[in-house]
Amino acid sequence: MEAPEDQSSEHTKRVVLPSGRTIEVVYFNGAPETAGPAAPAVEPDQALHSCNSCGSKLVYPITWEEASGDSWAVSLRCPDCEERREGVFNQSTVEAFDEELDLGADALTSDYRRLCRANMADEIDRFVAAIQAGAILPEDF
Repeated sequence: MEAPEDQSSEHTKRVVLPSGRTIEVVYFNGAPETAGPAAPAVEPDQALHSCNSCGSKLVYPITWEEASGDSWAVSLRCPDCEERREGVFNQSTVEAFDEELDLGADALTSDYRRLCRANMADEIDRFVAAIQAGAILPEDF
């Protein structure tokens, strides 16, 4: 006697993350729409990098994950006033937020490199001054 066939169905969905990476999500026992509770309401378009309380432009994500379809559940934190909020946002809002995060990362990287060059130039100037003053001898190496 044969065992009954496995009735579970499998559904694969390709998802493009806000970072640009692509993953495949495999849903078992039905389509994602039937796998869980109803999808939460998607909030209107807004600038997620701006704080609703203090207006800071430094809001960053704590977590984000796919909510349903083309929407994302995102937890946000403002470092200036410590406001935290969560919401479900559409793909275009999250992509715009991801672009703002990339711009911020680029600005931080640029500032860091400029600071490193300035520190190195200062160290070189002090080293040259020490050599010229006779404070560093060959025996020091």
